[in-house]
Amino acid sequence: MASKTVTFYHYPNCGTCRNALKSLKQKDVEVQAIHLFEAPPEREQLKKMIAQSGLEIKKWFNTSGDVYKEQDLKTKLPQMTDEQKIDLLASNGRLIKRPITTDGVQVTVGYKEEQYEQIWGSL
Repeated sequence: MASKTVTFYHYPNCGTCRNALKSLKQKDVEVQAIHLFEAPPEREQLKKMIAQSGLEIKKWFNTSGDVYKEQDLKTKLPQMTDEQKIDLLASNGRLIKRPITTDGVQVTVGYKEEQYEQIWGSL
């Protein structure tokens, strides 16, 4: 049986991303890795993935990142529209919570082994 391929947006120096990648490889998932900071998903792609993830847009923000803090987004996000939030995410890969894993239908944001097992372990 051919293994499933996922697109994996990550930052190579991120320990969480490395753990997630290792987990996918252990599950024999073929990974197309994309450097999140160099090639963040475009606006329409983000919009689609956010919808597929079932998560609120605010869950897509890397709230522990420097850019998030420097821009005081904790204060600003509640006043922004969803469209403005998506524009912001598309404008800077450092604002996006990582890693993002998608097979075009399902999307996970961040890394929790139980979630990976449930979603990507059964491919």
